[in-house]
Amino acid sequence: MKLSIFNGSPRYKAGNTKILLEKFIAGFMETPGNCFELSYLAANSDAAEYKKLFRGSEAVIIAFPLYADSMPSKVKMFMESLKEFKGKKDNPQLGFIVQSGFPEGVHSSYVEKYLKKLCVTLGCFYLGTIIKGGVEGIQIMPSYMTKKLFSDFTALGRIFGRTEYLDKPIISRMKLPFRYSPLMYPLIWLMKTTGLNDWYWNSWLKRNKVFEKRFDQPYK
Repeated sequence: MKLSIFNGSPRYKAGNTKILLEKFIAGFMETPGNCFELSYLAANSDAAEYKKLFRGSEAVIIAFPLYADSMPSKVKMFMESLKEFKGKKDNPQLGFIVQSGFPEGVHSSYVEKYLKKLCVTLGCFYLGTIIKGGVEGIQIMPSYMTKKLFSDFTALGRIFGRTEYLDKPIISRMKLPFRYSPLMYPLIWLMKTTGLNDWYWNSWLKRNKVFEKRFDQPYK
């Protein structure tokens, strides 16, 4: 199978999307004869080259993070550039990976509806959408905390490489928790009031030397 993968993370090669794709690709390439080409939408705006890859593939996977319930602008621009292929008979199969820091899968369920509609509009066979929340922080987590996540992505790639289908049972499991149980609310409140909820984000703000600007309101 000839697979084209588009990584839509604004973090380019430093993001969590890259890590998850590496696991998926490792599983996909276990099947002899499979090949892939990986492109980073954040690298440039070569729409013509991206569209050529799209049309020349048997299957396409578009992977991106969800930021404040929205897809990155580069991803949206790429999707809109595909409008000229609407209704073409030899369009590739199309699937998606949406990851986010939000722990609940429900946050990504709305963009999933858009992605399904995109496939209908283009006339592409919809492979499915892999949704995984709680991904932010995996780069600093010990291996025992990411072992199951990475194993699932490798399994998804392996099954897809053999069957050309994304495994529905694994996809369904990855969406969990879809919504937090009310029993979790006291713990969330405790993390918020003690500042534990802000520790990780504050560390990133300090690392990028913008901690003092965290309350700025440039659009006000």
